[in-house]
Amino acid sequence: MSSARIFTLGAIELRRIALALVAPFRTSFGVETDRDILLVRVELIDSDGVRTEGWGECVALAEPTYSPEYVDGAQHVMLAHLIPAVRHAGPIDAAGATRAMARFHGHPMAKGAIEMAILDAQLRSTGTSFADFLGATRLTIPSGVSVGIHDTVDSLLTTVQGYMDDGYVRIKLKIEPGSDIEHVAAVRDLIGPDTPLQVDANTAYRRTDGAHLARLDAYDLLLIEQPLPEADIIGHAQLAAEVDTPICLDESLVSATGTADAIALGACEIANIKPGRVGGYLEAVRVHDLCVSAGIPVWCGGMLETGIGRAANAVLASLPGFTLPGDISASTRFYAQDIVTDPITIHDGHVTVPRSPGLGFDIDQPFLDQITTATTPA
Repeated sequence: MSSARIFTLGAIELRRIALALVAPFRTSFGVETDRDILLVRVELIDSDGVRTEGWGECVALAEPTYSPEYVDGAQHVMLAHLIPAVRHAGPIDAAGATRAMARFHGHPMAKGAIEMAILDAQLRSTGTSFADFLGATRLTIPSGVSVGIHDTVDSLLTTVQGYMDDGYVRIKLKIEPGSDIEHVAAVRDLIGPDTPLQVDANTAYRRTDGAHLARLDAYDLLLIEQPLPEADIIGHAQLAAEVDTPICLDESLVSATGTADAIALGACEIANIKPGRVGGYLEAVRVHDLCVSAGIPVWCGGMLETGIGRAANAVLASLPGFTLPGDISASTRFYAQDIVTDPITIHDGHVTVPRSPGLGFDIDQPFLDQITTATTPA
């Protein structure tokens, strides 16, 4: 994974789009019904003066519930601090942009979107695919689906059966106190013992809930994801000693260094890697490599991405350490129409790894223009 070419930064545009979800998506943080999404478009200029366009997607939500970042704040920090720092750095590539933004604390989703756009343009300029850039060898990856919290078991089972009919090879259930044991038991009974099943608590539990969560051991789950608040690494280590089901961290993992610490403390038996959460795809690869060296299984999580992030995630998940099915579901899982010309689809439970130049997508410009709510030059 290397690139010797350095570019001059041309035009940058921040674009806000509005996309409705096909159905409400409920987690312990709240209910999402539509998305206010921030996209980054950059132009890179090579030594011959040729301009190449690249796109990035910021995965911050509308409110600071999943993380401290939110879409309005991400746009502000990009305009006021991050983009000026990248411009001031002079000739640039994706790794150089990340270094230029490093002096600003936090804001990994905003930083990751800028790095992503520059990386996309950088690879397109040489006709290189993200898969070749990473050295990916797999042509397809298994696809799992994330199922939100339902008010009733019956409605949950109807939804899960639909995803089973669609061919998804792994089911992930969002859980919270009061919507956990009964729901998991019913889904396990529906899908049988052979279909992989895992749960995601999104920080909804506390250290004192160990005995309760241990009741989930009876259902042969792949993992329990992020049961405690993100800062409670010691609590996760304690919980791992109480519960037989492996503990997976999500919100707690914001860098390769932090991931190494969590592993050393026994708090992270499986890692969910989300590029936006760790500051971009380059850091996501470092987290992957660290976990491989430590013998920690990894999988690729999702943040309700459009086809921009979904395609890039599919490529990332083709690296060898991603041994568990991720949340890279079909584009139609969340959106009736995607903003890319070739939406992600599922065939026999698997997604084909994109191999086209750049991060693996092409923009459906007419539809993108139709759903754009604002554009801001930077």
